[in-house]
Amino acid sequence: MSRWKPDIYSYLSYRLYLRDYYQAAKEHVEGFSYRYLSKQAGFSSTNFLKLVMDGQRNLGEESIDRVCRALELKAGQARFFADLVAFEQAGDHRSKNEAFERVMASRRFREARFIDQGMYQYLSHWYYPAIREMVARADFREDPVWIAGQLLPAITPHQAGQALELLQRLGLVVRDEASGRLLRGEAGVSAGHEVATLAARNFHRQMLERASESMLLVPRERRDLSALTVCISPETAQELKEEIHQLRERMMERCDRDEAPSEVYQINIQLFPLTVSAEGEEVS
Repeated sequence: MSRWKPDIYSYLSYRLYLRDYYQAAKEHVEGFSYRYLSKQAGFSSTNFLKLVMDGQRNLGEESIDRVCRALELKAGQARFFADLVAFEQAGDHRSKNEAFERVMASRRFREARFIDQGMYQYLSHWYYPAIREMVARADFREDPVWIAGQLLPAITPHQAGQALELLQRLGLVVRDEASGRLLRGEAGVSAGHEVATLAARNFHRQMLERASESMLLVPRERRDLSALTVCISPETAQELKEEIHQLRERMMERCDRDEAPSEVYQINIQLFPLTVSAEGEEVS
């Protein structure tokens, strides 16, 4: 590959890769243009690829092959490019997760992007945060079988063991040198915006599922599920968001002051519209 070409494995957006490729080619290839690139890919429209780069058009399966040939991508690079397209153009949550798993399976991508899968794994499995909090229990046992049986719904000991390993690697659970017990750590997990957004969606979807299941698995006296349906202005909605944020901070402060935690609870607070806005909106 020519030295001027951007490394495709350092991208999570195929559109951004195409834009960077185009800018680099303009500087190093005489006469390079959208028309030239489109001709190389066999497109009749000279503007099609620019529309793709700008997010106004998508690439179909046949178009992907054409673009890969025009960019002179090798077999492995072409497969990776196709996975990027699948990730960015995924129409549903499941497809997006499946495409991201394929992208993350590339060793060269992980090395180029320096992305730790920690954020994605931690938030994409509801029981990871639950096990981190469980560590604060006085009766906590560092036993995957015990941990798995304590959760509602129960998970497998293998899953519990994997969770303990990742939590310690991320510093979210640390070992006390004096007692040898595991304690909750203060380290954070981070990743790029695209990964963080996908992981957060996974987390909230799974916790909403746990809330629904709690109506069958948890006695009424141990849970509190309530909801309000209201008609309000955008200004009032913003005020409510701020009040929810303040409430969340107060609740976290109160939980941090608990000197004898014995159970892990999930607190879900949602505010979302049930009707479209007057201006229209896009999901991001």
